[in-house]
Amino acid sequence: MNYQESLAYLESLNIFGIKLGLERMQKLLARLELPQERYRTIHVTGTNGKGSVSAMLAGILRHSGIHTGFYSSPHLVSYTERIRVDGQAISEQEFADCLSSIKVYIDQMIADGEECPTQFEVLTALAFFYFAIKHVEYAVIEVGLGGLLDSTNVIVPEVSVITNVTLEHADRCGGTLAGVARHKAGIIKEDVPVVTAAKGEPLEIIRQTAEEKNADLFVAGEDFSTEFISCAENYQCLEFTSHLLGVVKEPYSLHLWGKHQIENSALAVMTAQLLHNTDDRITNKTIDDALSLVSWPARFERVDLGEQKCIVDGAHNPAGMQALRESLDMYVPAPERVFLLGILKDKDIESMLDILLRPNDTVVVTVPHSERAADPQQLAQKVAAHVQHVEAIADNSQALERALELANKEKLLVLAGSLYLVGGVRKLLLDKKGGE
Repeated sequence: MNYQESLAYLESLNIFGIKLGLERMQKLLARLELPQERYRTIHVTGTNGKGSVSAMLAGILRHSGIHTGFYSSPHLVSYTERIRVDGQAISEQEFADCLSSIKVYIDQMIADGEECPTQFEVLTALAFFYFAIKHVEYAVIEVGLGGLLDSTNVIVPEVSVITNVTLEHADRCGGTLAGVARHKAGIIKEDVPVVTAAKGEPLEIIRQTAEEKNADLFVAGEDFSTEFISCAENYQCLEFTSHLLGVVKEPYSLHLWGKHQIENSALAVMTAQLLHNTDDRITNKTIDDALSLVSWPARFERVDLGEQKCIVDGAHNPAGMQALRESLDMYVPAPERVFLLGILKDKDIESMLDILLRPNDTVVVTVPHSERAADPQQLAQKVAAHVQHVEAIADNSQALERALELANKEKLLVLAGSLYLVGGVRKLLLDKKGGE
């Protein structure tokens, strides 16, 4: 297969949809001779922040001289973004070659009367297989959905990380906050330490699961914390403290804006400190070096276009919108803002709009690249109750042009609402930036 043929094959697997469960994944990996067992792993789940924490951890390992794999989802533009080694995305040809190899075993499974793996299971197996071929030492693995029954939950990591837990994907994870928490806690393994920023009922469920699994639990705000000191144009100055580890006010710089990234970075630093106990290549210096350079696209990302200030953020649920609103108010306060918004119809749209918008905001509504996208006219009607002016433009390119026109280099422009929107619109913005 070439890359385009590999994409067509992946698309054909979409007919199987999302099927939670590990049996298909385990059978496929067994045929591949268990590639995920040939290197150490770190497993990261959570409602929000898991991608940022994973990117930070991959950066810390890499800057510590460790040959590192990184698997994340979803992608912004290309499937190749999901699978990286030492910061470099898998090439299109490598992607196609690995998928060709895996397809042989999938065809065997089907011939033997076994169920065909889903698209996400095949992508996950591809990542595990590629990391084994590349002989990585560590791989940071981000959960796709939930945890307990997610395709990635076949690994036994060095550390399990649970960022936070709010009511997201409840239809597939038990229907309640407690049900979601149990699915997130499902990545906890016997005797494997857990680092979390969960609070309230979810924390209690995680705590109970950790006790049952004899897993040491480290909780943000109890066993470790990070304090905001100041911020500059491109980074935040922070201090990490863990009296449990004997670390007090260890300074570091974070090359990511956003109030939520303060807590996310605390999780990454705590995890790195635990890994240091078994790998002394990881030090305070390598942690600082990595975090001062880390990037994670479309997560409160500053992408200015000439004099036009722009923030790109993939906030796609109420907790994400809360983090975005707080970060906007803290880092780039502006009397008037223009939003380019696209939201999926199965989200809690009313709560998201209540949290994010102010009466003097202007909004351009457009359509994310997803079958689950909310109708722009219906979304615009809901937005209208919150702001001074709203327009609906289905075409993303035209919507961006109109948003830029309304901002007019005077108002802050914010692109948000769904990663299925901001990936493509971010690329349009970067193309414009390149043509300045």
